[in-house]
Amino acid sequence: MITVMLVVLGIATNATASVLIKYAMMPERNVSILEPVSIIVNVPLWFGLLFFCVAFLIYAFILQRLPLNVSYPILTSGSITLVSILSVFFFDEAVTVEKIVGVMLIIIGVTLISLKV
Repeated sequence: MITVMLVVLGIATNATASVLIKYAMMPERNVSILEPVSIIVNVPLWFGLLFFCVAFLIYAFILQRLPLNVSYPILTSGSITLVSILSVFFFDEAVTVEKIVGVMLIIIGVTLISLKV
């Protein structure tokens, strides 16, 4: 049960980090590498970085419990799926049949990889 909770938390923190980084770098936030202060004061950017660090630590603990060839595909595909959903709600990104089919194929592939033979 703890492994499942860690996997769900790992997916959620990774996806949250990605959404925060996207939000932090939106054009209206006027972030520029030429203006370091715009990076330093960008709170969503720092929270995104924090969430990536937490996601990394959770991933390390998951690797104690699951094989790498199972844990990495599950976490990655879960994050891809969740980011795809969140990007529609937070950034008004398009949902297309191709994207839906692509995510479904990823999930099917990971399910096949994760099956015990």
